[in-house]
Amino acid sequence: MAEMKFKFTIQDYQTQAVGSVVRVFNGQPFQDKLTYRRDTGSQVLTPTLFGGNSSSDALDMGFANAPVALDSMQLLRNIQEVQRDANIKESSNLAKHMGACSLDVEMETGTGKTYVYIKTMFELNKQYGWSKFIVVVPSIAIREGVQKSFETMQDHFMEQYGKKVRFFAYNSKRLTDIDDFSSSDNISVMIINVQAFNSSFNKAKNKEGRGGDKAARIIFSPRDEFGSRVPMDVIAANRPIIIMDEPQKMGGKKTQDALKEFNPLFILNYSATHKEHHDLVYVLDALDAYQMKLVKKIEVKGFELKNLRGTDGYLFLEDIIVSPTKPPMARLEFEIGYNKSINRETRMVGVDDDLYALSKGMEQYRDYHINEVDPIRRIVTFTNGVEIHTGDVLGDVSEQDIRRIQIRETIRSHFEKESELFNRGIKTLSLFFIDKVEHYRKYDEEGNEVNSEFGRMFEEEYTAISNEYLTLADSPYQQYLRSIEPASTHAGYFSIDKKGHKVDSTIKRGTDGSDDESAYELILKDKERLLSFNNPVRFIFSHSALQEGWDNPNIFQICTLKHSGDSPTKKRQEVGRGLRLCVNQNGDRMDEHVLKSEVQDINKLTVIASEGYAEFVSGLQNGIKDDLYERPTKATAAYFAGKKIRVGKDIVTITDDQANTIYYYLARNGYINEDGQVTDSYRSDAENHMLKLLPDKIRDMAEGIHKLIQGIFDEHALDGIIEDGHATKIQENKLNENFYKKEFQKLWHAINHKYSYTVHFDSEELIRKAVQYIDAKLFVSSLQYTVVKGTQGKDWSADTIKSGTGFSAEKSHTYDLKRAETSQVKYDLIGKIGAGTHLTRKTVTAILQKISPAKFAMYQSNPEEFIAKVIRLINEQKATMIVDDITYNQTDGTYDAEIFTAEKNKDFTKAYRAKKNVQDYVFADGTAEKSVERRFAEDMDLDDKVVVYAKLPRGFQIPTPVGYYAPDWAIAFEKGSVKHIFFIAETKGSMNSLDLRPIEKAKIQCAKKLFHEISTVDVVYEQVDSYQTLLNMMKVI
Repeated sequence: MAEMKFKFTIQDYQTQAVGSVVRVFNGQPFQDKLTYRRDTGSQVLTPTLFGGNSSSDALDMGFANAPVALDSMQLLRNIQEVQRDANIKESSNLAKHMGACSLDVEMETGTGKTYVYIKTMFELNKQYGWSKFIVVVPSIAIREGVQKSFETMQDHFMEQYGKKVRFFAYNSKRLTDIDDFSSSDNISVMIINVQAFNSSFNKAKNKEGRGGDKAARIIFSPRDEFGSRVPMDVIAANRPIIIMDEPQKMGGKKTQDALKEFNPLFILNYSATHKEHHDLVYVLDALDAYQMKLVKKIEVKGFELKNLRGTDGYLFLEDIIVSPTKPPMARLEFEIGYNKSINRETRMVGVDDDLYALSKGMEQYRDYHINEVDPIRRIVTFTNGVEIHTGDVLGDVSEQDIRRIQIRETIRSHFEKESELFNRGIKTLSLFFIDKVEHYRKYDEEGNEVNSEFGRMFEEEYTAISNEYLTLADSPYQQYLRSIEPASTHAGYFSIDKKGHKVDSTIKRGTDGSDDESAYELILKDKERLLSFNNPVRFIFSHSALQEGWDNPNIFQICTLKHSGDSPTKKRQEVGRGLRLCVNQNGDRMDEHVLKSEVQDINKLTVIASEGYAEFVSGLQNGIKDDLYERPTKATAAYFAGKKIRVGKDIVTITDDQANTIYYYLARNGYINEDGQVTDSYRSDAENHMLKLLPDKIRDMAEGIHKLIQGIFDEHALDGIIEDGHATKIQENKLNENFYKKEFQKLWHAINHKYSYTVHFDSEELIRKAVQYIDAKLFVSSLQYTVVKGTQGKDWSADTIKSGTGFSAEKSHTYDLKRAETSQVKYDLIGKIGAGTHLTRKTVTAILQKISPAKFAMYQSNPEEFIAKVIRLINEQKATMIVDDITYNQTDGTYDAEIFTAEKNKDFTKAYRAKKNVQDYVFADGTAEKSVERRFAEDMDLDDKVVVYAKLPRGFQIPTPVGYYAPDWAIAFEKGSVKHIFFIAETKGSMNSLDLRPIEKAKIQCAKKLFHEISTVDVVYEQVDSYQTLLNMMKVI
């Protein structure tokens, strides 16, 4: 089987981050291949195999970045414009701590900052011709990861830009790489870890024989093997753009002084947690990433130790199990006395069970009768007054007991997720961090590797839990489980000594990670391999010093088997290892485009903590809160005035009058309190899609306005990010007898077919509408350049030349670049637009021929943007035309009843115990108390006209030309009680069509068309906002 490869898609937020940097240099003329004569030292140059022109001039030719032509005022104006568009606090002056400027890009861990800065290199090269970049990283772990990212993204960017990056990791033993870097006219990138140049940086004392790091000295010293040249001088001649990856870890004076020696053109800083602040041009913090569903949701399983009296017996409440047919039961671990031993065992217990009897008469459990099992509060109460919460450990507990519990809970969480994700083609991985290798592996007298304490515990607990999941069924998942031995499903990734033995990773003083290259190479080498079902390894043990190297998207459980007490920053770093959205067996990222509303149900990271839930979450939330971008806390008219929002394809600025209208709307509807803080009422209505309509004059701005409102910080903002992993869950929501009622079976057989569609367009009408729309809406950014006129200063000296103040600027003017050198990439313009719109080449050609010459000329200045925007504009016109011209055709496929039970482990607190649903529980969208869907289900249960209904699963989808569509309900009424006995319904918080985007409207219209085509007089489809609306509609349709 071919090795799985990660796939990359163009994400809007990443494109915005790239554009925020590129726009800072608007007005910079395009200038590439700026040549200079390289210092070749004492070496004799010979042409290489790929040398091309072998003349002496060509051999010592170098290619440097052109200087920044914009003056400080123009740069500041551009920065301020970018900040205004992004609603970022404007800079009052230019941060010039190094080079022409220093820009900050803030991106939460797991959102793809490496992808963003690599794409930024391509865009800076395309727009301005710059081609020399240095990526500076704080550790070998990050260096190895960055290098791996360049490798895996090569094909993706080649497809976009028609060229590849030449990249290398700096190695003091391979200085010739620097010559290749300097002499290349392609995009060239050097990746260097800070230890290679900042140790003992002192130019006067930096000589052979002195102290300090040898590798760091080499870069600043004349080297015989390098033609008696100083490597740093050769690098600096290229005037490179420096990209700082995690700059907060490289803020020391030595590092900053050494960075200046690179002679940077300007600095780009990328981090989730900036400590030193420069000119911020893009922000995507932890709260943004969560709200935009770009990272996994977090749940935490903490363990509270409660050592009561010394005579109290051991108790651990693992979970509370609920069932529609039986009272709640507790999964409780306690001690049982046998003839020759006392064992700890887990049993299912319920009300009236007597632990004294179950433990075979162990005295410490006398009077421990179970009085109550409460799944809501997650408490078991005994008649003697003792209470135990889920996750509590009572009695005399050792550290080994806690480690075993952590391992067990990690394995149990793993199986819960894996049993659901396997059928989606997603492999589940769990990661354990340990402090000492000897706790996991040891070596016998012959040098063979054998299990140690944690390895032995793991296999014991794995065997017990896997037996709970193994059944006699022959499903693919059961076959998968049976094919894996306990010993082969866990593996260790550690540093290796000279004997080939796994050893503890050493941590350099002043850092929190290891610099062991061999360990990181192994981790990265196996990154894709671990994601394949063909590889039996699902549980990974690694040294805590190697945390930075672990960044696998399919890590769903993280467990640190060590003492608690980590700082909030360390907790964030630990959780950050598993925040990336997962991928399937094809390498496709399982994001919102694929999973829709399920994205954070599927992408959920469970952290198994070694401390109590409240303590861990408090520390983690404080760490997140400390790193959030400074946000407004009150909704005032002044907050809204002047903000820029997107309305359709345009960017508009909110006027003072509009700002006052927004403020009064919030106050009138109880959405802000008297202090201007956003209320629970607003948050609840937003979650349930029931927000009151904005006044008519600002209604078309609704999406942007609500984004601004939701950007206001409040004390509840972080509540939803972290869940309690011990919350009671419905492990399986089985089909009940309602499913088999003849009324539902008749309805189900009518609608469970799969369909394909054909669309017959009036090509001439589509061409006409598309041409008009493109002429009105198409705008593509063009290249500009600025001419700056300056004169030689009176104070003309070596110092002023070196400092860059030898000339003073007097005036500047910016021009559009009318005859720029066009991209060398060859495009199949018609083919690409045809593929993106599913139109024939003939139709695409007709559209392009008829758009205005001025619009078509935009293709030459920015082909990629032109193609992307034309595709989108044509598709929007298609969406308005498809409904009348679509025809559905039934295929041979049908939906299996199993799609109803595919979703598992749903939150019990959000479950409604239904009476007439085909499953025992309905899980409504939004908050349970106010949800439109919850009230809809309650009303159907009460109405005697309803025989049976089904909350349709997300897997039940209708294909449309603008994406799949999933209705909410299938309802069977009592025959004769209503006009139509079968009803397919979509519940929305609002019936106003203005609230729906054109594509969403088109999907609903397509669904109506399908059900109209397949319906008899008994079946109808409609969109409703309540059950009463449905009943009212039944009388008139």
